[in-house]
Amino acid sequence: MPELPEVETTRRGIAPYLQGQTIAKVIVRNAKLRWPVPDNLPSLVSGLTIQEIRRRAKYLLLDCGDGTLIIHLGMSGSLRVYPLTDAGKAGLPHQHDHFDLVLHNETVLRLRDPRRFGAVLWHAGDALLHPLLVNLGPEPLTPEFNTSGLFDQTRGRVASIKQTLMNQQIVVGVGNIYANEALFTAGIHPKTASGRISKIRYEKLVHAVKQTLQQAIEAGGSSLRDFVHSDGTPGYFQQHYWVYGREGQHCKKCGSIIKQIRQNQRSSFYCPVCQR
Repeated sequence: MPELPEVETTRRGIAPYLQGQTIAKVIVRNAKLRWPVPDNLPSLVSGLTIQEIRRRAKYLLLDCGDGTLIIHLGMSGSLRVYPLTDAGKAGLPHQHDHFDLVLHNETVLRLRDPRRFGAVLWHAGDALLHPLLVNLGPEPLTPEFNTSGLFDQTRGRVASIKQTLMNQQIVVGVGNIYANEALFTAGIHPKTASGRISKIRYEKLVHAVKQTLQQAIEAGGSSLRDFVHSDGTPGYFQQHYWVYGREGQHCKKCGSIIKQIRQNQRSSFYCPVCQR
């Protein structure tokens, strides 16, 4: 599933083509995504100007003044920008091209989503008050995600630190890949109870989360299965993984064998020597 770096990479990729442009029309080929595309979406957004493109957690927010178009990529979604006149691309939609946002400058933003776990929604007013967004935790790359806050939130918690990092009410956007990588960088075993971790170790973890995500953004995210940039090129952070997907291989730091376990039906990878 695309995580924060992939969504942020997508935001940066599409923003120069969409920001300040007026929506001409919407084409919905399949409204049956994770949540149905609103029936009246074409009439709601036609003629509106995209004023700003933001990201909140793993959601892309296209601010149109009167309301916001909320897009989620789900497990396999990707957004591409095409010229409307390109018959080989925008003119011939593929089977999984479910949604087009057509602009007056003859540019098309197209959502491709083979598994249909993505979403295209509309919210009038402040998008951050939408039910999907209102209870989300802090953004990990902002000062609101800090050592004191994380330490205080985890007192008395028996959930593992891996589960805690993936709890979107604690901190947003840290999915399975980057939780594994950040825990390795901080030297913390993924099964450690979050309530038993000291403030000093949380300081290392907060720094590791921020560092890992920033490096992933700079590398263009990770390309696992279906994720690609808005221009179709892959991300390259997977070339820098310390532990994720490296079960049975030697740790790049100490030479020990990387282990794999299952936590909440997700794979966790760790070094038994570097992570305690």
